[in-house]
Amino acid sequence: MELSISYFALYREVTGSDTEAVSSEASNPAELFAECQARHPGLERFEASLVAVNDEMVNWETPLSGGDRVLFFPPVAGG
Repeated sequence: MELSISYFALYREVTGSDTEAVSSEASNPAELFAECQARHPGLERFEASLVAVNDEMVNWETPLSGGDRVLFFPPVAGG
């Protein structure tokens, strides 16, 4: 299925891209992130990493459908 991925903060720096379109067999964001790790060495999923599908925060096991927009957020700190 075709998916759109958006990367934020550290993930954007590691991948060198804000977004990418991919063809994937992943059934959920966890599997999709693992595919992304294979394409982008240095991409790391942290315990506090977050994911959204179609602009709604979801858990890593949420089912994906063709055409979904998946957003990956690393943990951030600020003050």
